[in-house]
Parts: sequence; structure tokens; C-alpha cells
Amino acid sequence: MCRLFGLSSAPKRTHATFWLLDAPDSLSVQSHRDPDGAGLGYFAPDGSVRVHKAPLAAYEDRAFAAQAEEAESMTFLAHVRYASTGGLQPRNTHPFEQHGRLFAHNGVIEGLDELDDHLGQDRSLVQGDTDSERFFALITREIGHHDGDVAAGIEQAARWIAGRLPVYSLNLVLITADELWALRYPDTHRLYVLDRPDGGHHGDRHLDHSGTGGHMRVRSSSLADAPAVVIASERMDDHPGWRPLQPGELLHVGADLRIDSTVVLPDRPVHQLTLGDLRPDAAESQQAT
Repeated sequence: MCRLFGLSSAPKRTHATFWLLDAPDSLSVQSHRDPDGAGLGYFAPDGSVRVHKAPLAAYEDRAFAAQAEEAESMTFLAHVRYASTGGLQPRNTHPFEQHGRLFAHNGVIEGLDELDDHLGQDRSLVQGDTDSERFFALITREIGHHDGDVAAGIEQAARWIAGRLPVYSLNLVLITADELWALRYPDTHRLYVLDRPDGGHHGDRHLDHSGTGGHMRVRSSSLADAPAVVIASERMDDHPGWRPLQPGELLHVGADLRIDSTVVLPDRPVHQLTLGDLRPDAAESQQAT
């Protein structure tokens, strides 16, 4: 299963270190379930986008896979990919950038020919082969149609897909230089939020989050004395404040770190896919590991 991680400390810029795919498995074990890509996106002080990502296959050197990136930003987006659509190439590795926004997705969307037809000339926003980047292109178009309202763009794009295309999951995180949005839809995969106060649960600790299996670890000493909001595919520490987003819930973290959320998609997709409906490789990509 792909892993999503988003963080906002706005309006404070935070130093954070990310370890991606740092699992102590042997290559023989990796060959059966190694991730297919990893990426980290954030923003420079002038608001320009910074993305570090690479497609990683099981046979590649683990030292290359265990990459660490030190960065400073108000918002971060990290993703570990298990490929369901699109080959192992940089252009298919999350996060994706469009119009100064960064996006990552966990799930499967089918009926891509119909989606391409619907995108029309906006298909030019898509540089790779994934369903995820096409979904992002539709969101980008809808944001434009709603005068820059990102939440409305996400809702309308997800609603169009849910009403017309076969869907397994549309979980996503989208960030700008100082804002963050997250959607869980439907209830296929969980997505968690943590409204983390200064110093975390105990009030005096830096952030040090680690996912299961060593797929991702995040550390930030800056957050020993600053609040943050964290989005993740799994609870990444023992803080009691983690909660799962409700199915259909769209959450927004503003530039002042204020959280707003609404269930914008209360109904299930018209064509809800199950694991049994997916191609074997796609089904494997969606199982928790």
C-alpha cells in the first residue's frame, strides 16, 4: 500500500529530516514487496517548489533506497509508492507538481480513457502514465473553474470520478507553500490526522514519527516548541490524538494552522472496486504491508 505523509507547521518554517524506505530487509525479501518509488516535496522561502523523488526497484542498491533529505518548509508532502498504474520511472513517482501545488494519492482509478476524454486539453498537465496524476489534473482544472478554491476543486473532481469511473480509493494529500488539504474516500484505506501541540503529547519532545516496516521516518527538532498538523496513512507514534478521517471527509489546514473539515462525499462510489476486481499487480499494491 502506498504511504502518504503531510505536515504543516504554518506560519512557522520547520526543519525536518525524512528517511524513506529505510527497512532492514534482505534483498531476497525485498524482491517480493519492495516499494516502487519515494518522493518528498516542500517549498523554499520564496515559495518555489522543491521535489526530490526516485523510482526504486527491489533489485537496486538499498543504500540508494535509504535516502535522507533535510529540508525547511511550512508544509511537507512525502509518499512511498507501490505501483498500480504506470511504470517505475521518475515521471510516475509522487508527489506531482501542477501550478505551484504538490499532490500525492493512494488508491486506484480505472476507466482512464474516459478520464482522458473528460480532461481534453487539460490532459497536457499530465507528464506520466498514472491514474493519480490524471486525478490531480482534474483537480487543477476544477480549482480554476472555482476561482482558485482548492477545496471546491478537490470535491468536484472526486465527485465526478466517484459518479462515473470504477474507484478503489481516492485518498490524497495536497499542499501549497502554507496550506494543506487531505481527503479520505471512500472507507477502503484509512487516513489519519494529528493536531499536534507544542512538544507533542508530553509537551517537551521533538517530532519523531516512524511508520510500520520502516517505510518512512520523520524527525523535526523544531517542533519541540511549535505546533503542527500531521496527516499519515497510519498512526506513526503513540500520541493519543491521532484520529482517522471519516469516509468522504475533506480536511483543510490553513495558513494559521486552523483545521476545518467537512464530509463532502457521503455516498459510496457508483462503481466501487474490491481487491478481487483489480489486476493482480494493482491488488498487491493496495494491500497493507
